[in-house]
Amino acid sequence: MSLAAPPNPEVTSITLPPVPNRKEESWRFADLSQLKSLEDLQPASAVELDSAGLSTIGVEEASARFVFANSKLISQTGDALPDGVIVLSLADAREKHKALVDEHFMAQPFELGSAGYAELHREHTSEGVVIYVPSGVVIEKPIEVTHWLGGDKTVIFPHTLVVAEANAQVSVIDQFVSADETSASLSIGVCDLIAKDGANITYANIQRWNSATRGIQIASTSAGKDANVKSFTLNLGGTWIRNEATSHLNGAGGNSDMLSVNVASGSQQFDQRTLQLHHAPNTTSDLLYKNALYDTSKTVFAGLIVVDDGAHGTDAYQTCRNLFLSDDAEANSMPGLEINADQVKCSHGSTSGQIEDDELFYFLARGIKPTTARQLITIGFTAEVVDKIGNAALQDFALARIEEKFANLPV
Repeated sequence: MSLAAPPNPEVTSITLPPVPNRKEESWRFADLSQLKSLEDLQPASAVELDSAGLSTIGVEEASARFVFANSKLISQTGDALPDGVIVLSLADAREKHKALVDEHFMAQPFELGSAGYAELHREHTSEGVVIYVPSGVVIEKPIEVTHWLGGDKTVIFPHTLVVAEANAQVSVIDQFVSADETSASLSIGVCDLIAKDGANITYANIQRWNSATRGIQIASTSAGKDANVKSFTLNLGGTWIRNEATSHLNGAGGNSDMLSVNVASGSQQFDQRTLQLHHAPNTTSDLLYKNALYDTSKTVFAGLIVVDDGAHGTDAYQTCRNLFLSDDAEANSMPGLEINADQVKCSHGSTSGQIEDDELFYFLARGIKPTTARQLITIGFTAEVVDKIGNAALQDFALARIEEKFANLPV
């Protein structure tokens, strides 16, 4: 199936911002050669998807499904949604609900190093989904969005905007998939999650591109009074992925859970930067990132908790754990705290290690092969994070994708 050209055919090339300097703290330990090698980028054009690709879904049941391929919406289905709920493509939302998009679209500053790429996204984005849930409305089944990407030196700019009004509830899954196994493509995506007072948003980003694709994904969340936002990232594919996530705790009682699992193999590199900003008193945040590293893979984690003046009673945690499955893998972790208020509980930490001999012996003594034993232990290592999502449909889908990755790793 051949898809039509993207919405802006007059744009014939994409020029990236200047490559950052590795001396900048926000790019410390980053492999900037991955960005330096990007040139002659073209906006997304046609891509071929077979019938199996078009039928690929994530969760078994969804309130709505969107399928994009190289900046074009090719499929949209869904159940009848409650009155007032808006679930539209970004293009339609800009036309029909301009004030809503203008108010919330990329409204937060970009402070973790990729501001130039965010502005490029702002200029070129034409694909994505806008979700608006009115006060008190609960959407039981997840809303699922799939982005297909294909073509050498092709770049896309996917965007997800979710606004939940007071006491509303919604869950969303973004799935990122390659249309073929070889194209060296690029994605520069942004996600805005806004939970008003008492609202609940659960969001999952499932990335399983081919081994040649690069990606920059920038996420911003905002939690109002007594609101709760859970954001989960799963990195399985790609050759170099940069994730930046900022969480704003704006109202007393607001909570943010920042979760991530990264299974890195071959020469994959996953670079993640986070910022937990406590602006109001009695807010909570909990970050748990886990990396499983094989072969010569590399991960970078840099996270900072900031407690503003007057944000007394803050309760914030930050944990990064690295599990080495190879002596040649590399993990860099840089957690940090900046506290400007009293009566707070804040902690951060990072651990790195290999599978313990007694853990392995437990499986071997029961006749399980060493390779299978290591995979089971590693799946258990990641499952702690997945369990914290608190949404059965999203958890089952994430675990299935993790198991697929392990099944395809070399023995």
